[in-house]
Amino acid sequence: MPPQHGPRRARIAFSDSAAKQLENITSEAEIHALDRALVVVSVDPEVGEPIPGDTAGPQLREYADEVERVRLLYWATALRTVVVVAYLEV
Repeated sequence: MPPQHGPRRARIAFSDSAAKQLENITSEAEIHALDRALVVVSVDPEVGEPIPGDTAGPQLREYADEVERVRLLYWATALRTVVVVAYLEV
């Protein structure tokens, strides 16, 4: 029997401001915590809470992991194949 694969993950991309924030993370523990949060969001882009706002653009969502103390603001493309991280806190 062929091996079973999990659900297809969305690709993660970073806005310019999130990429700059990422450059400032130097702690291995913070990088590990961020990686775990990014995996969660890539597997299920709808896991975060919608942020109320303008419906003309992409729907911003917030994912917060209280255990790892990570917060992401992101949106997913229409087909949920790419998740764009707009802001991150670790």
